[in-house]
Amino acid sequence: MPSGENSTAAKQSRLSANLRELGRMLVAYSGGVDSAYLAWAAYRVLGDNMLAVIADSPSLPRTHLVDAIAFATEQKIPLEVISTSELESPEYARNDGQRCFYCKDELFTVMEKLRAARGFDTIAYGVNLEDQSDFRPGQEAARQHHVAAPLLLAELTKQEIRELARQAGLRIWDKPASACLSSRIEYGRPVTREALDAVERGEDALRALGFRQFRVRHHGEMVRIEIAREEFDRALNPAMAAEFTAIFKALGFRFVTLDLEGFRSGSMNSLLPAEQLRRSG
Repeated sequence: MPSGENSTAAKQSRLSANLRELGRMLVAYSGGVDSAYLAWAAYRVLGDNMLAVIADSPSLPRTHLVDAIAFATEQKIPLEVISTSELESPEYARNDGQRCFYCKDELFTVMEKLRAARGFDTIAYGVNLEDQSDFRPGQEAARQHHVAAPLLLAELTKQEIRELARQAGLRIWDKPASACLSSRIEYGRPVTREALDAVERGEDALRALGFRQFRVRHHGEMVRIEIAREEFDRALNPAMAAEFTAIFKALGFRFVTLDLEGFRSGSMNSLLPAEQLRRSG
């Protein structure tokens, strides 16, 4: 069991100290486990000297927006919804390997204006220790905008954040990981409102069928459905195959496939050249 300065409790103490040092703070909030725990912790330390900020854009599923607002309301976390316009950026819409950079650049640009207007000291976001080993161009945008990373500074891993959230009685502690809808569209295929809508409606339909951890991957005329392996028993039968086919053909896909490797976060990154992954890593 971890002890001393490497224990989860010690890391939580470091997080609280970091938050106090950062002063009046805007927290980039999406409703996922990391940003939700960061917003909760910041509110516990800073009270009304913090404000959670969630960006409402076409790439954010409506269900995620509603749940994020609900969690902030439950925990009495100050929250403001802002609008971002990344879809209007040609660099973002062309959907190359740097799409996430342009998304976060837009978010932090809007948040910086809000920070200056409201007299806050810092912008913070919920990157954790394990995120450093993944392909995440958005982290470069955060560095360029001098955005603080309190969870990373405290050396908290994803599992430790989940455990701290569980101990705090936060319902989001075991919330499935999720990324923006644009991450479901294969690199090189333009991000459009129509494609985002098809992905969102498809994922809403899978959720209505009772699946918990999944992704709808958009490959033009073909949809690739990823479902967690522990849920395969329900997915791998003729009746469910017929359900999938009806749902996704109605959304405009000609070919409906189930990925036999199952759900894995960031699977679209495997399509990127290795050299690009190395440069961004």
